[in-house]
This record gives sequence, C-alpha cells and structure tokens, in this order.
Amino acid sequence: MKHSRFRTRLFVILALFAFVPALILTLAWSGFATSILPEISGTGAWQRVAESGERAIRLARERPGSPEADAALAEHQAQLGESRLQALRFGFVVNRGVRNAVIASLIAVVLLTIIASRVAGHLSRLLSRPLDELVTWTGFIARAERLPLPAADERRGAPEFSTLRDSMRQMATDLEAGRRATIEAERLSAFRESARQVAHELKNPLTPIRFAIASLRRSAAPEQQDALEVLDTESTRLEAMAKSFAQFGRLPEGPTARIDLADLAREAVRTIIPAQVVVTVDAAHEALVVGQHDALHRALSNVLLNAVDATGGRGPIHVRVAVESPRPSASGPSGTQEAVVVVKDEGVGIAPEAIERIWEPYVTAKTGGTGLGLAIVKQTVVAHGGRVDATSTPGQGTEIRLRFPLVSERQHGDAH
Repeated sequence: MKHSRFRTRLFVILALFAFVPALILTLAWSGFATSILPEISGTGAWQRVAESGERAIRLARERPGSPEADAALAEHQAQLGESRLQALRFGFVVNRGVRNAVIASLIAVVLLTIIASRVAGHLSRLLSRPLDELVTWTGFIARAERLPLPAADERRGAPEFSTLRDSMRQMATDLEAGRRATIEAERLSAFRESARQVAHELKNPLTPIRFAIASLRRSAAPEQQDALEVLDTESTRLEAMAKSFAQFGRLPEGPTARIDLADLAREAVRTIIPAQVVVTVDAAHEALVVGQHDALHRALSNVLLNAVDATGGRGPIHVRVAVESPRPSASGPSGTQEAVVVVKDEGVGIAPEAIERIWEPYVTAKTGGTGLGLAIVKQTVVAHGGRVDATSTPGQGTEIRLRFPLVSERQHGDAH
C-alpha cells in the first residue's frame, strides 16, 4: 500500500508538471485572442464604418440634400478617418508586437526551462540519491561488510525510503545474526565431533588400565604403592576427562519432563556443594521448564563447581531462581516470561577481556582443566531453548545466569 501511495504521488507530480504550464499558456492565449486582438485589429472600427455608410447611402437616396443626409455623410467620413487611424495603429502594433511576442515567448521558454530543470533536479535527487545509497547498502550486505550499516541522512527522499532503510537495517541485522549462528553451529559441530573422537580414544585404553591397576594393588610390593597411587590418580583424571569429552560430544537427548528449577537448584546444592562451603538459596518461586532432568542437573552442577573453585572452596555462593520478563533487547521471544537460575560467587572474578570467551570449548584457566564445563552448560541451555550470560568483576566475583522459556502446567499438557 505504501508503494502504491508513493507511485501515485510521483505520477501526480509528473502529471501536474506537464499539465499546469500547458494550461497557463492556453488560458493566457485565449484571453489575449478574445479581448485584445479584436481591439487592436480594427474589427470594431470597420464595423462602425459599415453601419454609418449604410445609413448615409440610405438617407442620400431617400432625402438627397437634406440635413440628415449631410449629417450621415459627415459621420461616415469621421468613421473612415478613425478606421484609417486604427489601421495605422494596428500596423504599428503588429510590427512591434511580433517582436515583443517573440521576446516574450523566448523569456517564457527560458523560465519554463529553468522551472523544469529545478523540478527535474529535485525529482532526480528524490529518487537517485536514496536509490544509490540503498544499492551501496545491498553491496555491503552481500559482502557482509560494514555491519551495522552506515548512518544515513533520513531526510533524503520520500518517507517510503526511510521505511525501506529501516527494513534493510533489520534485514542486515537478521542476516548477520543468522550468518553468525550458522558459523557458530558449524564450529560447535566440529568441536563435538572431535570431542567424541577424543572420548572414544581415551575410553578404549582406560578400561584395561583400570583393571590392571586393581590387579597390581593385590600383589604389589610396598615400594610400588606410590607408583600405583600416581597411576590410579592420573587414570581417574583421564576417565573424568573422557567423560567430559563424551558429554560435550552429544546433545541432550531422551524423554523430557516438566521440571521445577527451584527444586533442581536445591537438589544440586545439596548433592554437589561441599558441606564447608557457605551457600544461600533463594528459590521461593515455582519456575517450570520442560527438559531432560539429568542434562540440566549436570549443567547447573558445573556452574556450582566453578563457583566453589572461584571462592577457594569456602564461599559464599548465592543461588537464586526467579521468573522474569525478558529485556526488550533480549533474543528470546517477545512477551514470553523466562525462568532464570542465577549463581553468584564472591571469588576471584574474571578479567573483562576473557568474560566473552568463557563459554567457548577448551578455554580454561584451571590447571589440568579441559575447558568444557561451561561449554557443556551453554550447549545444554541452548538445546532447551534458553540462553546464558555472565558478568564479572575481578576480585569481587562472578554472576552466571541461565535463562529458559517458562512453561505452565497447561502448556506442558497441551504439548503432550
């Protein structure tokens, strides 16, 4: 509809541009021809000469030599003189008028040309500048350059171009988000494939190694116990590493159920956090989500264990479960409430330049860590339709937030 209004407005402008000058010239010429030409051409004077002549001839025939006939002849003679004068005037006007008409016509042509050029220039700017700008933007979008798109003079062009600019900006943003999501999905897929292969290669020799260590313990001499402890510790670490690789190498799968995140948080704190660590749990709200219980439990456990490590095994750690409305800039669905699990510690914190990379695989500051803990957390939350974010201040602590789409009992029942 907006496109039709713009096309109609443009058609009206061009039509008026062609119609109005023609109408003005036509009206001017019509007025000149009907009012001025009869006067300067002498038509009226010659009409009066004819009438006076007819009267004089009639009286001369009817009453020759009478005063009326003489008066009629005198009037006719006067009319003849006036007609001669009008003829002289007409000749003068014609001689001068033709030249003046040519000059006036040239001036009118020049004025119309100037007006036409100004109108044409305005229409050209109205159409060409915004179109050139949008064509340039199209090139940027095609080559994924200069995103977000450069600022533009919103006053250029018709209002429809502002709408088109906004649409192109939104399209460019969506395309860039889709491009990044595709690249991220491909990268994570490659990471998961490599993690599955590493887990497979680690598990194959670990099983016989663990059996061999158990067998050696039964017959080893006392001086061999230290070596066996080292083998047992390192094989256990490799086994945990293989388990982490295996978890990252596969997406959460299996049947889903309605899960109360408040209950899940209390359960994870009770089973994962050591007794000496100070933990507070604020989970008064019922925050229901649909997902795999074990996968969500592992994800929350990884976050809690990181908080324990960050505080040196002492705490304090604060866990909060709440129901919130997403921010207007959030990537979640507009108007859909979210179930949020917040884990905040008062530990060493994370440097600003490293906070965005904590969710990437194989990124860790722990000695001997695999860097897969938070990557597994993000993968699990995203697989449940949620998102993760974090804030941190070095020396003051870190806050991790896990956000999930909130569902009601009725919604879950309808889904089944």
